[in-house]
Amino acid sequence: MTSRLIKTVAATLATAALAAFPLSAFASVSQPTLSEAAVSSVHTPRGALVSAVSIAHLTAAQLDAAATDFEGTPPARYGVTVYRLIYRTIDVNGRPTTASGIVVLPDGRRGALTAAEYLHGTNATKAYAASVDGTSTDRLVTALFAGAGLVGVAPDYLGLGFGPGLHPYFDTKTETSASVDMLLAARTFAAKHGITLKRDVLVTGFSQGGRASIAFGRALTRGEAGPFRLGDLRAVAGPYDLLGSELPATFDGRVLPQTAAFYLAYFVTAWNRTVGLYDDPREAFQAPYAQTIEGLFDGSHPDEEVFGALPDSPQKLFTPQFLQRLEHPTGRFRQALRQADQVCKDWTPRVPVHLYSGTKDTDVVAVNADVCATDLRARGAHVTVHSMGAVDHFGTSFAAYPQIVREFARRA
Repeated sequence: MTSRLIKTVAATLATAALAAFPLSAFASVSQPTLSEAAVSSVHTPRGALVSAVSIAHLTAAQLDAAATDFEGTPPARYGVTVYRLIYRTIDVNGRPTTASGIVVLPDGRRGALTAAEYLHGTNATKAYAASVDGTSTDRLVTALFAGAGLVGVAPDYLGLGFGPGLHPYFDTKTETSASVDMLLAARTFAAKHGITLKRDVLVTGFSQGGRASIAFGRALTRGEAGPFRLGDLRAVAGPYDLLGSELPATFDGRVLPQTAAFYLAYFVTAWNRTVGLYDDPREAFQAPYAQTIEGLFDGSHPDEEVFGALPDSPQKLFTPQFLQRLEHPTGRFRQALRQADQVCKDWTPRVPVHLYSGTKDTDVVAVNADVCATDLRARGAHVTVHSMGAVDHFGTSFAAYPQIVREFARRA
């Protein structure tokens, strides 16, 4: 789920003076600018840099103050500067488009540096992306890597931040391509600042991004990111096993019913565009939600507003017939889920993999990590599952990232 709902971190970041973007600007963010619309139709190399602009700066002391909720994070060694990049990538149909993201540079460092790429969790609001929202915990985590002397890289994925169109939620293919192309754009950008990115890339992600980070690591291992290769992989609270673990948990109470309604609504409306799940919203959603559901996920509504417009359980949201289909997938839907679940099944990491989970996580159940670990080990991978103890979804992130920053800092 979106980290925007963590108000304590948002307040801390505001105090630290990360540049914020007014929520009243939703409408302007939801449409590409003239220049972005123009480049999205031009056949140019993937990963080409379109634009870059500085959007925030923190001293090392400000970064330490912002990180108080991530207890145990090592003190920042450098101040950092956050840049918003717009770059060229491809959409779900392989057609040219643009996406946005951030690169965070450690002040004063030059030469050969290691990139740490962070992939963010569920976000239904364009203006809550790290490239836009100064109170974003995703921006903070990426900045913490730069404070340790690394180059922090974080894509917004398609359709979020300044990316045109809608976000294809849980689309492994474009989560991966947007992450690969962001890394290539970051290489071009870093070179303009006298920095060469080292070959080995440190990869991590939270929630949706935990799963996406496994897929991105797979792409790096398969040589799909130019000269770059996977240097380290640490995934936090990811739904790696949709068919066998996460979907069942949304119906048996292990995922809180109101939370499940949000996730499933976002998932179904997004997958209807890519997989095809219904012809008319009334086939899937009960009244009055069928009339408003797709508009809620157009990227212009704050997550809090989306939550408020949904019922408190999947049973109140979906028609009985469609609910049965979600609980017992068949046909093309089941095939798409099985394909999505290949992230832990069809490759062998060449570096140790670390998975982090919390026993009280009621967003992404901890068994996801256990299943992924079993699947990767069956392929010969060395995998460690780190239980963060009796913590919830965001508590898992708060507990894991101080450890991850410390481990990644050893590679700076």
